[in-house]
Amino acid sequence: MKAIRIHSYGDASVLRLDDIPVPVPAAGQVLVKVAGTSFNPSEVGLRNGWLRGVFELALPYTPGWDLAGTVVHGAGNLAAGQAVVGRVDGGAAAEYAVADPALLVPAPVSVPLAHAAALPVAGVTAWQALFEHTGRDLRGAELFVNGAGGGIGGFAVQLGRRAGARVTATASARSADTVRRFGAAAVHDYSLGLPDARFDVVLNLVPTGDDLAALVRPGGVLVSVTNPFPAPAVHFVVRNRPADLAQLVALVDGGALDLDIAGVRGLAELPAVHLEAEAGTLRGKTIVTPGG
Repeated sequence: MKAIRIHSYGDASVLRLDDIPVPVPAAGQVLVKVAGTSFNPSEVGLRNGWLRGVFELALPYTPGWDLAGTVVHGAGNLAAGQAVVGRVDGGAAAEYAVADPALLVPAPVSVPLAHAAALPVAGVTAWQALFEHTGRDLRGAELFVNGAGGGIGGFAVQLGRRAGARVTATASARSADTVRRFGAAAVHDYSLGLPDARFDVVLNLVPTGDDLAALVRPGGVLVSVTNPFPAPAVHFVVRNRPADLAQLVALVDGGALDLDIAGVRGLAELPAVHLEAEAGTLRGKTIVTPGG
C-alpha cells in the first residue's frame, strides 16, 4: 500500500511516499480502508522534532491521527463494511490503518466519508475546551475565540454559539466570512491586534505572546490549547474520548454543525501541506485522501 512516512526529524522533505506492506491487525484490532485523514498543525511539530520528549517517534513514522474509513477486518463491535471515524496514534496517512475498535464510532452519514476526518482531533478539542475546561454554562456568556480561522476555531465558534454564547473572534481576512457564517457576532483581523473589550471566556487556539489574560473579566476564565498562561488560566491537551466524538457526529448529521473543509489533497501532496502550514496560508481543515 501507499503511505506517507517521516524518515527523520527535519523539514518537509523528510516526508516521503512509500510502498509498504498493508498492516496486519493484532488480536482485537480492526483493519480500516482509509477514506481520509486530516492535517493538524501539531504534525509540523512532530515532523521537525519540536515535540520530542512529549511524542517520541519510532522512525519511519506514518502520521495521521484523524481516521475516517471503512472496516475491512472487523473486531469487537465493528463488522466489515461499517463506516467509522476516530482518532488513532498515527498511521492514517496511508491506504489502510489498524485501530482499536473502542476508539472508533460510526461516521456521519450526511457528509462524504473522507470529510469526517475533520472531526476527531479538532472537533473534540473544541468540545472539551468549551464544555469541560471552561467550567461554566455558556448561555449568555461573552466568548472570545483567538484563532477562529483554523480547524479547531471553526468548531469552537459554532459550538459556542449553539451553547448560547455571544462569540467574538480573531481571524485572517481569508477566513472572516466563514467565521461569521459559523455564528461569530464580531470578527477582528488578527493582524490588527486584540479587541478593546473584556470577555467571560477567552479561548486561545494559536501560539501567541499577547497578554490574553487582560481580556478576561473578573470571574472569567482563559483556556489555551497552545502555550500555557500563568494560573488561574487553564492549559490542556485533548483526551481521546470517543463519547465526545459521537456527540459531534450527531450534531453533524442533525445539521447543527458544519465541517469547514478548505481542501482535499492526495497523500503525495502532504509535504506541500506542511509547507503551507508553516507559511501560515492554510485555513479550516485540509483532508488528505489516499486516492487524491
